[in-house]
Amino acid sequence: MLKAVCGFAPVLMATALSWPQHACAEADSEVERCVSNINTSVSTTTDRYFGISVADPYRWLEDWSNRAVQTWSEQQSKCARQHLDALPDAPKLRSRLSQLLTQDRGTSYSNAKFHGGRMFVLRRSADAQQPSLVWFEGADISGTSHVVLDLMQFDPSGHTSLDWYVPSTDGELVAISVSSGGSESGSLQVFNASNGRPIDDPPIRDVSKATAGGDLAWSGDSSGFFYTRYPKKGERPDNELFFHQQVYYHELGTSAEKDTLELGSWLPAIAAIRLQADAASGRVIARVQNGDGGQFRFFVRDAKGSWRPFGDFGDGHQDLVFGPDNDLFLVTRAGAPRGKVVRLAATDLDLTDAETVVHESDQALTHNAYEGDAPTITVTANALFLLYQLGGPTELRSFTLSGEPRPGPATAPMSQVSSVTAVGGDEVILTIESFVTPPHWVRYNADTGQTAQVQAEIDGSQPWDDVTVERDFAISADGTRVPVSILRKRDVPTRGLLLTGYGGFGIAGLPSFRPPVRVLLEQGIAYAVANLRGGSEFGALWHRQGNLENKQNVFDDFIAVAEHLLDKNHVPPGKLAIMGTSNGGLLVGAVLTQKPQLAQAVIARVGIFDSLRHELDPNGAFNVPEYGTVKNESQFRALYAYSPYHNVNANDAYPPVLMLTGANDNRVNPMHSRKMVARMQAAKHSRVPPLLRTTGNTGHGLGKPTSVWIEELTDEYSFLMHSLGIPYDMPNCGYANGTKLSLGNSQRVSSPNSLT
Repeated sequence: MLKAVCGFAPVLMATALSWPQHACAEADSEVERCVSNINTSVSTTTDRYFGISVADPYRWLEDWSNRAVQTWSEQQSKCARQHLDALPDAPKLRSRLSQLLTQDRGTSYSNAKFHGGRMFVLRRSADAQQPSLVWFEGADISGTSHVVLDLMQFDPSGHTSLDWYVPSTDGELVAISVSSGGSESGSLQVFNASNGRPIDDPPIRDVSKATAGGDLAWSGDSSGFFYTRYPKKGERPDNELFFHQQVYYHELGTSAEKDTLELGSWLPAIAAIRLQADAASGRVIARVQNGDGGQFRFFVRDAKGSWRPFGDFGDGHQDLVFGPDNDLFLVTRAGAPRGKVVRLAATDLDLTDAETVVHESDQALTHNAYEGDAPTITVTANALFLLYQLGGPTELRSFTLSGEPRPGPATAPMSQVSSVTAVGGDEVILTIESFVTPPHWVRYNADTGQTAQVQAEIDGSQPWDDVTVERDFAISADGTRVPVSILRKRDVPTRGLLLTGYGGFGIAGLPSFRPPVRVLLEQGIAYAVANLRGGSEFGALWHRQGNLENKQNVFDDFIAVAEHLLDKNHVPPGKLAIMGTSNGGLLVGAVLTQKPQLAQAVIARVGIFDSLRHELDPNGAFNVPEYGTVKNESQFRALYAYSPYHNVNANDAYPPVLMLTGANDNRVNPMHSRKMVARMQAAKHSRVPPLLRTTGNTGHGLGKPTSVWIEELTDEYSFLMHSLGIPYDMPNCGYANGTKLSLGNSQRVSSPNSLT
């Protein structure tokens, strides 16, 4: 039986199906009328940079304290809601997404830590909005679980999230940072692991923020801890409260007002600090990153309380960890852009006497500045475990402490490894996942070379045996080969394709199992992930080729991948959508303004669009080492050349665009989305004006309740399918960009190198 599509029943013809376009066009014209009634005033401010005048017509939209700005945002969200709620496939998409993210999933475990003979993990039940922190006895994830903190009991609304947690050395206590509404502004409280009750010490506020995160390391006897804290109100001007992260020491049972400043008064304002402690020696390592540019300096505290610096920003050193017998192991890219490992003595920190134990290889060591759950190096009693990048996929390799290679755990092609956790002796547990395989835990013994499946209910999602993964390469503007992974459901005709990427901050595009993507694959929409420069897929050089003045390479890479997918018939003509988040939002914004006709639908989540004003926000200052500053002429010219906001052309016809932001976002100011939408709505558009969806009780994305994710995905996918003219489980609506399309479906023959 044929179902109604876009509000009209289909007309059955003798030889073909013809689908009315009127309802689709009517839905689009309704949002056009809604947006046209919003008063988006123009009040131009002109700035001068190095003799160049730059006009900013919507500067007024930056001021969120202005009630007119709030009203404008509410009206934009109302128009977006009116359009998205009217899309006929939204209920079916919501139902299928709910099934995939709740009913079809079991209990999942992540972020393992082994302390005091206990395995701590975050456990997420299928019906839970937020995870619980639990522990199991022994080095496994099985048997009876003990709940430390159930976030849903802590806050039934689901809008309180766990930023990070650190068990004490003996495993009896757990320090936990939580924040609310996606703000990432964390307060710290210590809980008794055995009964889940908070100890008497009151919470310590301002231990974590979106700018530099936060961290903690316990003393060897678990009587106190070193922790990061930002300035309290009154200690610094209000505009500096997201800067100046420092290290304090807190002794349990005492007031936080008595905590001692350990480290930080002379560090950069944009310092981002990570801590680790060695119970045996009493030493503490502070790894300090200078903003978000991937440059590190280290400080080592001895048992007597003296801190000694090691290295400096720009030296290429990446990570420093404790080893046995007063040894330290340093991961460095100094003279080795793909990374090597050096062993030195903690007693003197002298690199001149250091020994290179693992030399640079053809593959790059991972860059883990932001991936605390995927450490580059893990040290056990007699083994080193190193995580390597293979152009996107990762694998774990094992070595002796002197650097002799040993067998590592076997992983399937196109997989990623994470949560590498030492559990005693030379054993580790780790998770392995791929685009088509849910995360699963294994236990690996470096001494015996044996791998065992951890007996735990991991995730009720089943492997996608009916989905192919194809690895292909595009050629960028300067001749660079750029990898792309393409997923499609076997035996389902390809009706469209969604391309995504990131390309920044040394963050690699990893093979990840994403249950919501299955909704698209079932509807014949292929899913592609591009491994762009700016990430760490091929080492430090790959990152440097995509940051600062080289940022245009990232956009060229993405454009090259999109054009390659079209040229090689991975996607039918007129059926390409692109999507990006955060730095990926900047990516699709730049590609949208540079190639307006490339894609037929664009989704930008929490994106950066005004590249000349990004550094004025707290987190923008942290991003300067990655993007550059308008105070430097060559960097300004690069920023101005690609800034999406400044490159909107009023004469270009832009495809449908959906922008999403959260009012509590402390990483990317929502003003970027407001200004970009205002400028694009003043330009031409092919069918519908750009839409802005602002959520009032969320931030950048971390810690969102499951129900919020489902609603956002419903809006994104229904918008995508409507924009591409692909009804849910039905032939297309008959047009895209106003052009009538053939009702025949295009399907590409799988490559003989496809991975299943």
